[in-house]
Amino acid sequence: MPREVVVFVTRPRVGVAVLTMGDRMPELLALLGSVAKQDEPAARVVVVGNGTALPGLPEGVTGVELEENLGVSGGRNAAWRRLRDFGDVDVLLDLDDDGLLIEADVFRRIADLYAADRRLGIVSFRIADEIGHTQRRHVPRLRAGDPMRRGLVTTFLGGGHALSMPMLEETGGWPDAFFFTHEETDLAWRAIDRGWDILYEPQLVLQHPKTSPARHAVYYRMTARNRVWLAKQHLPAPLVPVYLGVWVALTVARTRSAAGLRAWFGGFAEGIRTSGGPRRPMRWRTVWRLTWLGRPPVV
Repeated sequence: MPREVVVFVTRPRVGVAVLTMGDRMPELLALLGSVAKQDEPAARVVVVGNGTALPGLPEGVTGVELEENLGVSGGRNAAWRRLRDFGDVDVLLDLDDDGLLIEADVFRRIADLYAADRRLGIVSFRIADEIGHTQRRHVPRLRAGDPMRRGLVTTFLGGGHALSMPMLEETGGWPDAFFFTHEETDLAWRAIDRGWDILYEPQLVLQHPKTSPARHAVYYRMTARNRVWLAKQHLPAPLVPVYLGVWVALTVARTRSAAGLRAWFGGFAEGIRTSGGPRRPMRWRTVWRLTWLGRPPVV
């Protein structure tokens, strides 16, 4: 059945969502300052305290204080629901609380992109450190040699991205059970399966401190568990063992930490035993589209 075409009756209105655990307040306030300096203002700005209070937010910023830490997925869903309740946001912009918008035209560029393309579901920013360098892992494609190459991709960066509100409604939002890691891929696969496009736009920059993702054992465990859940929930049955086999081989080849490997295989076993949600495999034409876009869903 053809997907219904989305038509904005006015210029797309951008709402901002920031998730915080309350331990980066100077950085959060600097980010909110860069949001306030945009030449086209946000319709709404929401900050979600993930299991923390939110004292001292700037005027005009809505705080949502969650009683417990719901993870990246649960916290972003809380922000999405709050912005949806306002009823005056067409595009949701998620920003890391330690990021910074270094240009003042970001919201205007985003509104222009969504006004020009009704099939646009997700826009991925370029993440750059303080000297303008983009790490290879922050380019959302396999061939990551040129971080300035714009184009359609199969996933997006969690630190800075824009999401169509109609797309979120159609896909059902973020996967709560994932907590963190691979939640972007889960949403991206569901969006593409429903006919939405994902654009990597390197001219949209979020400045972010250089970090390593593998900082602690829980990262390895959740990375493995959620990767298994991705495969079980979204891939056609013949591709599930291929995808998981490829990632077992890649992980063994890449991981230098014995403790990290133990945590990873513990998470892998947990993913096999448990479920992150109902199984709704993507269509084969989505597999071909992901492959055409440069990343077949086996790697």
